Amino acid sequence: YMRGTVTAFSPFDARADAEALRKAMKGMGTDEETVLKILTSRNNAQRQEIAAAFKTLFGRDLVDDLKSELTGKFETLMVSLMRPTYIFDAHALKHAIKGAGTNEKVLTEILASRTPAEVRNIKQVYLQEYEANLEDKITGETSGYFQRLLVVLLQANRDPDGRVDEGLVEQDAQVLFRAGELKWGTDEEKFITILGTRSVSHLRRVFDKYMTISGFQIEETIDRETSGDLEKLLLAVVKCIRSVPAYFAETLYYSMKGAGTDDDTLIRVMVSRSEIDLLDIRQEFRKDFAKSLHQMIQKDTSGDYRKALLLLCGGDDE
Repeated sequence: YMRGTVTAFSPFDARADAEALRKAMKGMGTDEETVLKILTSRNNAQRQEIAAAFKTLFGRDLVDDLKSELTGKFETLMVSLMRPTYIFDAHALKHAIKGAGTNEKVLTEILASRTPAEVRNIKQVYLQEYEANLEDKITGETSGYFQRLLVVLLQANRDPDGRVDEGLVEQDAQVLFRAGELKWGTDEEKFITILGTRSVSHLRRVFDKYMTISGFQIEETIDRETSGDLEKLLLAVVKCIRSVPAYFAETLYYSMKGAGTDDDTLIRVMVSRSEIDLLDIRQEFRKDFAKSLHQMIQKDTSGDYRKALLLLCGGDDE
């Protein structure tokens, strides 16, 4: 059951698309419109077939051609669309932990929002593609409780959803209350264990119970009692437990709000969710921010980059 804006295109002809793309990029100047129309209206599996046909017909690498013909954010977006789905997250994580400085935002976004099955897959792909252990790489670049929560999430051992035991809900809520609001200093470990390992349906009940006991939303406590990267990660985990689409709606909103746009985040979320839940994200966006995702992209971006993002967005929610 997918709630993406991008689905398989039909009738699909990989060779015809490859030929159209070659023509669009051949000779002087590039017909960007053709490139963006084709790549945003085919799903990822079809884009891989187009790349294979492109190589077969012309002996050229489609991604290399895109890189040499396009520039800037538009180029980044098109190249991101061409990345095979299975490797998308592993690639993003690899680049988040390479070289000087770690991009904690990327680690947080991916590890807080992906399902345990997705995380297991990311670890496997990372090992195959980069011949390195993702957990080792992440622990080498992070520290403290932030690192510990990432490691817990990387274990991908969250309890599966099942019948919720109200007694255990009460117990966890009390433990969190004592660890957060009642304690001088916060017992971070309790937060990490409970938020990182309990099932989604159990935690949703725990958050309700926490509110009843303390008079605060759990987010308010985290906000007050923790700071820095740990705070951001705990909040992301809580938001994703409540609703993954709502978390991404907020992520997109803040990537565009205020001066300047965080284009890396905008591109990463639009591409990675386009076949999964972008319709739900759009709905949440409209509800939470009193404007549509479409309107915000329209206002915040320009040129071919904007055209391509709007096509991925797939429609306006008045």
